[in-house]
Amino acid sequence: GEAILFCSLAVVIALAFVSILLPFFNTLSNKQIQLPVSNARFWINTSLLTIITGVIAGSYPALYLSSFRPIKVLKGTLKFTTRASLFRKGLVVFQFVLSVILIIGTIVISRQIEYIRTKNLGYNRENLLYLPLDGDLTKKYPVFKQQALNLRGIKYITRITQTPTQIDMGTAGVEWEGKDPTSKPMFTPGSVGYDFIKTMGITLLMGRDFSKDFPTDSVGYILNEQALKKIGYKDPIGKPLTFWSKKGSIIGVIKDFHFNSLKLPVAPLILRLGENENYGNALIRIEAGQTKPAIADLQQLWKQINPQFPFTYKFSDEEFSKLYQTEMTVSKLSDCFAFLAIFISCLGLLGLTIFTVEQRSREISIRKVLGASIIGIFRLLSRDFLTLVLLALLIAIPLGNYIMSIWLQTYYYRTDISWWIFLVVSVFTIAIALLTISFQSIKAAITKPIKNLRTE
Repeated sequence: GEAILFCSLAVVIALAFVSILLPFFNTLSNKQIQLPVSNARFWINTSLLTIITGVIAGSYPALYLSSFRPIKVLKGTLKFTTRASLFRKGLVVFQFVLSVILIIGTIVISRQIEYIRTKNLGYNRENLLYLPLDGDLTKKYPVFKQQALNLRGIKYITRITQTPTQIDMGTAGVEWEGKDPTSKPMFTPGSVGYDFIKTMGITLLMGRDFSKDFPTDSVGYILNEQALKKIGYKDPIGKPLTFWSKKGSIIGVIKDFHFNSLKLPVAPLILRLGENENYGNALIRIEAGQTKPAIADLQQLWKQINPQFPFTYKFSDEEFSKLYQTEMTVSKLSDCFAFLAIFISCLGLLGLTIFTVEQRSREISIRKVLGASIIGIFRLLSRDFLTLVLLALLIAIPLGNYIMSIWLQTYYYRTDISWWIFLVVSVFTIAIALLTISFQSIKAAITKPIKNLRTE
């Protein structure tokens, strides 16, 4: 009954905290969760959870206390069994194991997100935006491009049928000289306009970009390094290539760039000229520091040429970040959960410390009478608790390493789990544990022996 009462009070406090923190959580997780106070099922489930938690939490101490023999309790000769001590210590170890795993996970996730954020994608995603070619803009793209290049801050303009961060189609319709007839390798096709390479800021390794000065570029193709490896040409420029039954030749080779999530390897890419496609996006490179005037001028031009459709645009770096929105949300939430986990673990350790000090109060007093120093008593008490923390570290570090290694394997391009992560986590955990037990240990060490020995 006492445990259920405590659980009920905890639920009331928890509901108050939830109502206060829910807006913050929704902002953090990009959700719109509401507290269903008008839902009867919510209250039924909450009541059942309270009762079940109270019964489970109260059953062990209730059964344990009911097993005491009254005569031993009244005589003061009651001794707690080794099994009970191991159970309490096991709970503390379990709590710290979960805390350490969460801290390791938080650090690894943060490192992976930082790795993604700073990863060289093979093109310059800063000051690069794209506009959807809707409505009349599909037919009037040449006019739009010509006039837009005269606006403030506009450096280059090209076009692409998909977005730079999601070129994800696949085809086996590629033929070349010396190809194995039984081989059907997959390539990613892309359709782009003139000046694509310099607009994107991609490194050109061989050949040239698409250009209106070369009418034959309508059947010209640009490969990335992975596509060239698949095809196997040693000197590819000018070599024949048939793409979707359209015979042409290779005019350029570009350095690999990431056009999809870093969870995937860079695929073999073949670019064809799509200057006159009737769909896609306009890619616009803006000069640094000229973003606001450039967008304002683009909006005015848009209203003149394509007034039936709203002016919309997206920045390449923002769209790239959206690919990892889930990871960023998990990182933020893991920070909070790691803090809560270590806090709860410290509460468990503090409770065990208070209990142990109370049980050993007479022993501590006798040691002081016999000349034990405050530092010696503190060391004596701290050693037992630090043993539990070290045991938790020995269990949690391999588990944390294993779990996060599996998580990192979902990324083809990933950071590593460095040894210093475990060192930092170990030092932090031990420091937190020492801070938690220090107050009670020092308090027991400086208590006058007479207070505990006067009844002897």
